[in-house]
Amino acid sequence: MRSLKSRFDSWWMHRYQTKTSYNLMLGLNSPISELYRVGKTTSSLLKKLGLGTAQDLLFYFPFRYDDFSRSVPIADLEPDTDANVLGTVELIQNKKSFKRRMFITEALISDGGDSLKITWFNQPFLTRTLKVGDKISVSGRVGENYGQMTMISPAYEKIYSDDLIHTKGLIPNYHSTAGLTQKQIRSLVKEVIPLAAEIEDWLPAEIKTRLNLLDLSQALRQIHFPADSAEISEAQKRLGFAELFWRQLQSQMIRRQLKSRRAWPIEFREKDTQNFVSSLPFKLTDAQRKSAWEILRDLEKPEPMSRLLEGDVGSGKTLVVILALLNVVLNKKQGVFMVPTEILAVQHFNYLTKLLKDYNFRIALLTGSHKDENWAAADIIIGTHALIQKNVKFKNLALAVVDEQHRFGVVQRQKILDFNSAPDRTPHFLSLTATPIPRSLALAIYGDLDLSIIDQMPVGRLPVITKIVTEDKRTAAYNFIRAQIKAGRQAFVICPLIDESDYLGVKSVKKEHEKLDKEIFPDLKIGLLHGRLKAQEKEKIMADFLDNKTPILVSTSVVEVGVDVPNATLMIIEGAERFGLAQLHQSRGRVGRSAQQSYCFLFPSSEEAPSAKTLERLEALTKYHDGLALAKIDLRLRGAGETYGQAQSGFPELQIASLFDSENIKKAATEAAALIAADPELKKHPALKKRLDVWAGNIHLE
Repeated sequence: MRSLKSRFDSWWMHRYQTKTSYNLMLGLNSPISELYRVGKTTSSLLKKLGLGTAQDLLFYFPFRYDDFSRSVPIADLEPDTDANVLGTVELIQNKKSFKRRMFITEALISDGGDSLKITWFNQPFLTRTLKVGDKISVSGRVGENYGQMTMISPAYEKIYSDDLIHTKGLIPNYHSTAGLTQKQIRSLVKEVIPLAAEIEDWLPAEIKTRLNLLDLSQALRQIHFPADSAEISEAQKRLGFAELFWRQLQSQMIRRQLKSRRAWPIEFREKDTQNFVSSLPFKLTDAQRKSAWEILRDLEKPEPMSRLLEGDVGSGKTLVVILALLNVVLNKKQGVFMVPTEILAVQHFNYLTKLLKDYNFRIALLTGSHKDENWAAADIIIGTHALIQKNVKFKNLALAVVDEQHRFGVVQRQKILDFNSAPDRTPHFLSLTATPIPRSLALAIYGDLDLSIIDQMPVGRLPVITKIVTEDKRTAAYNFIRAQIKAGRQAFVICPLIDESDYLGVKSVKKEHEKLDKEIFPDLKIGLLHGRLKAQEKEKIMADFLDNKTPILVSTSVVEVGVDVPNATLMIIEGAERFGLAQLHQSRGRVGRSAQQSYCFLFPSSEEAPSAKTLERLEALTKYHDGLALAKIDLRLRGAGETYGQAQSGFPELQIASLFDSENIKKAATEAAALIAADPELKKHPALKKRLDVWAGNIHLE
């Protein structure tokens, strides 16, 4: 009978050869399902992240790195430090904690000099995965218990070779979804990383040389598996510049195309506009008036307007849009208002219907689940991405407004300009954003758009009082919330996830709703809102909240953008440290929309005390109410080696580049302009032309 070691070596060689044969058959466009040991479940979870092919994985960048580059002998470990330890499993066993209703796995590893105690929670399978005698690598936070060094829930991997990708060195972390682990994503990226050599590098060689930028294949390898922080910086520099340069080229193409097109001139109906403004129950700010005037002047021109309206959360951008739409309809033309969510579309529909009730306008709603009859003949159509489907054609569309346009991207926002039944006319285009960007950088980033800024808040608005509520103050906070509701006010409760995830300590909307409903406020009606509900259910829940039939609404961050409930004066954010500052600021902007004093309570996760860095981030929110100031603080507080990441940047096109990297933004604008001036048809740059042709074809520019 063969020895245990020879049987293991045989198994390992078979596994290696099997995996190698898989890799030899892979190409950039290979479906993820063809990767080694990827089944239907994993494929569907990856699809949720927008990952369908091997190439998608290569361009799915880490948002931060764990620094476990320091391998430390157990005898030299110090409490409250992060470290990597290599050792042999001496003992491993499961226990059941009846008090906490979970399995506890305890292990002891030794490196020959000393031993380290390790504890994992709710992972009983580890006793089947790890055996006594296994050589393993573990990384995590070091603690101390009665003089013995410990680690709680560290990352681990068996040592088969020196190529450790989960526990040693700079470990990439990726945005994930429930049911998909960092180990799975990391292993799949490692499997496809050799394909980086096959990707055509479209960035012109002379620009790479001039700016000392890496080749694309090298940058991809370094962004995923860097040897040190310098390699991360080099990769970020190359990939971030490419994102900005690509955006500049797109902008220049769009602007050049629009200059050759014609739009319907919209005559400014001064008296009607003045009458409408006078009828409002509030006064416009000077910034609203200035922005509206810039837009109305653009609408009078025969060439298409292409303008960005930037304003912080709650600054009154929607009212400026209504002034533009009013003039369009009074000129017997159509306007569309495209928003990112169905909830917001319904609310805008109700708001416009109410404000324009004295006019004989036909206002229609068009979403994935709601389609008004005869919408095509309506004066104003409000909707979601359903507005840009192939079967949608407008009669005489003169103005297209896109709210939070970064959620749609360049391709989608351009599509709406081509869906007009009058092929010789292009609609005026107005884009809205609450993402705070300095004026100079906004002009560089949005090269195809003119810029209007609303930098004032409506008169009478009070700053939202923001407090961090630690676990010992939770009861007092609940008492305050009850008093506010008794006084007739309403509250939002925002949670990070839909389903419970105990091992992460993350609040779920379902669990939080149950707790508030049965334990904290059993006498109050509490609503539950999340993205998996059907459209009709969402509408009913929001309608009840708007009508104050439901005093408390527990929700995911689906209410982050746009939803307006003036009577809501309380914003409670559970697991607050798990949101970016920009997202917290957006959520806070859902309250403070009346003359009543509003409050935002930030509840960190209760499983452990917030770190100093977490507290610093959250404290910034208690001190600052300006989105631009918070965005700059958020950027400063990112640790060394952290990339910008989709969730943080707010721009699907910008995974790596920072909105505050003025030097790179200006370089990208300069290089793009010089390239187009010297080679307008891109005859000397076939790879770049090929990429632009594909992009232009996708957005129907011709």
